Amino acid sequence: MAAGSSSCSPVVLLLLLLFLASAGAGAGEASTTSTSAPAPALDQVCGRLGSYYVTPSLCFSALCADASAPCRAARDAPAVAALAARLAADNATAARDSIEAVFFTSSSSSSATASATAAAARSCLQLYAGAVPALRWAARAVAAGRYRGAREVLQAAQYVAAGCEGIAGDALPRENDGFADMAFVAHAVVASMSAD
Repeated sequence: MAAGSSSCSPVVLLLLLLFLASAGAGAGEASTTSTSAPAPALDQVCGRLGSYYVTPSLCFSALCADASAPCRAARDAPAVAALAARLAADNATAARDSIEAVFFTSSSSSSATASATAAAARSCLQLYAGAVPALRWAARAVAAGRYRGAREVLQAAQYVAAGCEGIAGDALPRENDGFADMAFVAHAVVASMSAD
């Protein structure tokens, strides 16, 4: 019997070593997984907007266009949504102010073309005049975790930039296009929150 048990020992020892080695490798994987930082909230939110036709690159470029914007500092999805809604309101304000500066601080001309351009700019400014306060309200609502009404405001805001382009044409400042992208992304982010 002693001879039989000694021949079994190397096999048991080998199995024990293999078991310990595999358990150690698994523990190493678990420790690297638990110590690695989770994907930032921005990455998670931007990665799930495909059903809204928003690519991650469009999402990142809209939310992180301003180097001073704390886009990567958002701690969770609601913070990303609040950032998106606030940036939409800020971009609408900037677009409105740029349109006003371009069309109403330039030299006054009495030609028919100048009159038509000024009328188009006034119509465009009326669109923004309604959108800016609504977007400010939406930003406050999203920051408070109320997505439903804000989602609809952001959806409607998407048409402001397009409406201005239809009214005033290519003479609009680039801020109008920037607002169009931001409103599109902000709506997708907030709509994804209200769908959760």
